Amino acid sequence: MNDFTTPDLFDEYRDQVQVAESGLQLFGKKLKFFGQAVTVTCPEDNSFAVNALKQPGQGKVLVIDGFASNKYAFIGDIMAENAIKNGWAGVIVNGCCRDIEILAEMDIAVMSLGVTPRSTLKRGFGDSNQPVTLLSAKINPNDWLYADINGLVISKKPLL
Repeated sequence: MNDFTTPDLFDEYRDQVQVAESGLQLFGKKLKFFGQAVTVTCPEDNSFAVNALKQPGQGKVLVIDGFASNKYAFIGDIMAENAIKNGWAGVIVNGCCRDIEILAEMDIAVMSLGVTPRSTLKRGFGDSNQPVTLLSAKINPNDWLYADINGLVISKKPLL
């Protein structure tokens, strides 16, 4: 089922989907992914994201809300390794990532707004199962996300 493209999905379902505005970059070996959203909010602290990726992903997509911060990286190679090991389809970060030279060799897709070497603080702050606003699109827990090198399409119902 990975033969989709986000432009084709948009053309077919334009009245039923949202599209995140331009700005997401794709890292990792995987160039496309889809699954239901699991959301975590991470106010300069990725503790909730770390914990989520240690749980079984069951083909879902973790959406990390870093509130569009370009100050911290909310995921790196160690967290990506946990995502792969636990069966997550991909990770989308409303913020930055790091270790992109290592991510490029890993069998995962990570989308983020940018890159920085600075890791987040670890204070246990955050929340889960909250709506995330990313590039003018609202992602709710359990929404269906479809991502590739063209961008991100969000749907309330499965499209594939």
